[in-house]
Amino acid sequence: MANDQKIQQQQRYRLVLIILTAIVTFLISVELISSWSQPKAQSQLNLYQSDLLLQASEWQPVVEDEAPTQTLSNPLLEADPVAAALKAYRQVRSSVQTDLERMEKTASSDDATAMAQQQNRSQFRDNLDLRIGLLLAQSDQVEDAIATWSPLTTSQTTVSNDSAAASSLMGLWSDPPQLLPNAQQSIQSQLSGWFEDQALERLFTLSQRQDDLTTLQIDQQITASNALVRVVTINGLTLVGNGVGVIILLFWLIRSWRQRTWASSSTPSPHPLQDFQTPPADVDVEPTAEASTIDESKVYLAQTSLANSVLWPPDLIWQVMVLWFIAFFAVSLSIPVLIYVLGIKPTALGARPQAYLAFSNYAILVVVGLSILIWSLKGFLSTPFKWFRIRWQGNWLVWGMSGYFAALPLVILIALLNQKILGDQGGGNPLLELIIQSHDPVTAGLLFIMVAVLAPVFEEILFRGFFLTSLTRYLPMWGAIGISGIVFAIAHLNLADILPLSVLGCVLGFVYSRSRNLLSSMLLHSLWNSGSFLSLLILGSSAR
Repeated sequence: MANDQKIQQQQRYRLVLIILTAIVTFLISVELISSWSQPKAQSQLNLYQSDLLLQASEWQPVVEDEAPTQTLSNPLLEADPVAAALKAYRQVRSSVQTDLERMEKTASSDDATAMAQQQNRSQFRDNLDLRIGLLLAQSDQVEDAIATWSPLTTSQTTVSNDSAAASSLMGLWSDPPQLLPNAQQSIQSQLSGWFEDQALERLFTLSQRQDDLTTLQIDQQITASNALVRVVTINGLTLVGNGVGVIILLFWLIRSWRQRTWASSSTPSPHPLQDFQTPPADVDVEPTAEASTIDESKVYLAQTSLANSVLWPPDLIWQVMVLWFIAFFAVSLSIPVLIYVLGIKPTALGARPQAYLAFSNYAILVVVGLSILIWSLKGFLSTPFKWFRIRWQGNWLVWGMSGYFAALPLVILIALLNQKILGDQGGGNPLLELIIQSHDPVTAGLLFIMVAVLAPVFEEILFRGFFLTSLTRYLPMWGAIGISGIVFAIAHLNLADILPLSVLGCVLGFVYSRSRNLLSSMLLHSLWNSGSFLSLLILGSSAR
């Protein structure tokens, strides 16, 4: 009778898990499908990078005899920054136009949110046309530039500021030129960076405002010098990092080949992945059904493999991951609902309030996620967090650093392949734009703590410390690494991120499985997020 009740309880438990899994699968599918219709964040980053290259290309060295100088030629810059920027802007413009056409077919006139999104995309397209026209004008394609600006002056859907800026630009490049009264104000309100400088330089030259032109050129050289430093920093570190990463990957491959060659010439191991899973200095300890009577600290310190430390059935792995995804969606949806009830529009908030919201949202997710882990593992471990492999001793620092460099060329290569497959669609992390806009120390500090501290610690505990380790009890090591990497990527809920983050997740899993220390994968994760964060800040400076 007792066995029947236990079987019935188990069946009900699994039925609940199946239902929750179906809900999670549905929500993830909806998010991924919706991300397909969103512009890829990388496309916007390409525009920031193009703007930075345009600014850097204007730098000219100081010559004592004041002889005319040519625009800087640097191997770290594009051969023709204007042509490269024009290509990037046209690609994004084409993607935006496709989005608008899709919105016009699907949006309802009663849907205020859809109409607002359509209007925002339309304004973004018009601003792109302003910049594309300037790039054409600077490429001596003046007729094409005027043809690009002309529709903005007559379209009823174009906002007045864009229309005024387009009229001012057309006047500056017309033959003969026509200087509109409010040309400077309209240009400065709609353009920034290199684009604003080029338009103002043309205006001051035609209106013979020599003092303003001289001041502009001095400011332009200062900006160009700063931009050049940023470009050299980003490109130089990327080149060096990729070179070091390739060397480390080759070293790992040669070492693995030599180990396999040595193993094949000696006594065969009972498991094809035993050498990969088992450090030779460990002591064999097999868990028993009386897990609660085992000294867990000794079990932790004397494992033959990650698999032998797992004392729970597959259902518990299933339970933890499903509950975490449910909590993720619940927290992610509850805060926007609360903001909506309070009548607050997130888009109307500045960067700092948005950073507070993002930080609070993620902090709640961390607390809920850790609570789920503790509650789920409590029945098997009296002190769950002693089970996680976090040790300050050992070579975790070397593994974390080498893993970071090894991940660079792999993820970049996959990202380029991903760009070919998805084009400019697939969405992206919404934090990217917020980080770029974080121009004050408080906002930048909050976001940095979030992406470089909270995310690496929690996500490594969940995806590598618990999920990957648990899978090794029932799967080969490479299978556990692959599945945990894919789930890690899917958890970011963007199609554009799945392939690159799957590769990153696999490198994180490999480093953890080799070092047997979560500090190594936490360090790798933190270095990766920190590098991306600093790169975004540098790119964002070009938009100021």
